[in-house]
Amino acid sequence: VDSAGTHAYHVGNPPDRRAQETARNRGLEIGHQRARRAEDKDFLTFDYVLAMDQDNYHALYAICLGGMDKKLQLFMDYAPELRIREVPDPYYGGVNGFEQVFDMVEAAAIGLLEEIRREHIKNMP
Repeated sequence: VDSAGTHAYHVGNPPDRRAQETARNRGLEIGHQRARRAEDKDFLTFDYVLAMDQDNYHALYAICLGGMDKKLQLFMDYAPELRIREVPDPYYGGVNGFEQVFDMVEAAAIGLLEEIRREHIKNMP
C-alpha cells in the first residue's frame, strides 16, 4: 500500500497537519509519510491504482503502461452505498473536511478489502 499524487506540489513533505491530527484521533500515525509523485512503474508494482477523483484518474491514465489500465479505478467505487464517486479536497473544509474525507476513505477501504478477499484470497471466511 502506498500513496502518491499526480502533481509534484508537495513532494517530500509530510501530510497536512489536519490530516495528521484526524488520523491520530483515530489511532493512526501518518506523520512519517512523505508525499511523492505517481510514476508509470506504479502500474507494475501495485495490483490496484486508485484515483480519488476524475482529474487524478485522467492524470494516472495518461501515465498508465500499456494494457494495465484495468488496474486503474476510482477509489470511491468501493463504497457504492455512499453514492459519491469522488473524494473532495479536504484542504478547504477545515478540520471537518478532513473528518468527512477520512470517513469516506475508510468506507472505500473496507469495500476494497472485501474485493481483495473475494477475488484474491481463496478460502477466507
